[in-house]
Amino acid sequence: MESPYRLIDLDRSAPPTPVPDQVLVGVASRPGRAPAGFDVLLTGGSHAPRPWVACADPRLTAGWIGDEVDRHPAASVTLVQVLRAGRALAAPDRLLVESLAYSALQGGADFRAWLASAPPRTPRPAAAPVRLRRDGDRLSVVLDRPRARNAFDAATRDALCEALEVAAADPSITRVDLRGTGPAFCAGGDLTEFGTARDTAESHRVRVSRSPAALLLRCAAKVTAHLHGACVGAGIELAAFAGRVTATPDTVIRLPEIGMGLIPGAGGTASLPARIGRERTAYLALSGAALNASDALHWGLVDELSAEN
Repeated sequence: MESPYRLIDLDRSAPPTPVPDQVLVGVASRPGRAPAGFDVLLTGGSHAPRPWVACADPRLTAGWIGDEVDRHPAASVTLVQVLRAGRALAAPDRLLVESLAYSALQGGADFRAWLASAPPRTPRPAAAPVRLRRDGDRLSVVLDRPRARNAFDAATRDALCEALEVAAADPSITRVDLRGTGPAFCAGGDLTEFGTARDTAESHRVRVSRSPAALLLRCAAKVTAHLHGACVGAGIELAAFAGRVTATPDTVIRLPEIGMGLIPGAGGTASLPARIGRERTAYLALSGAALNASDALHWGLVDELSAEN
């Protein structure tokens, strides 16, 4: 089957008409006026205006993305289709589309192959994966599974939903601080639970009915997310909904789901584009590249660098 990846050298060629089932990447030596329809735009240099991504060697980076698209075509094409569709949708509807696409990919051969090759992992449940503390009009919400680097499992999701329901429903709470204990804010989805749900339609229903992302949308204006260490997958997808995001210098952000045959499933296709645009979101997801705190600040994914989390 023909590769869905398409690379256009914008220094030499005019932008083509986008094709729905292709991932369209453009490269240019300098960032000019951004042509419409591209999923990722790469250019040279150390900094570039949105939607461009600056890199030392744009063509080499484009090659890495092309290799990833060819390894995971279904997830890559689904990602860019969801991001394109999201431009015309309100945030709650973006969450619905993301969940439907995520559930479809859970039943795909690529994800099943990843599951089969993944080493066995031992669950490390916590008695209280989320801690709450109220001080006057401020509510502290702390992810508390440090041994698991605050990996996001079903119990953590449910506990976080309970906390955010309080924050969203109580007008006397004017500030919510979201933090994580241990070496990482959140290392992403708990891999010990990946693939354990066999009914992907039911998984979609649960994902929509127990959605920290939807609750964060309701109370985003009063939430500050304090990032540190690894912020992977759900760890950045949820944090990006917050009205304000701070990060310590050791913060490292990644979206690794394409490599598993999936797309971001904790709200990332709604939260990240609102902050950095769909093209930079697609770059992070398709490349799997790590984004440091300084670049996250430059992009607008982080609002402030902080010495402490």
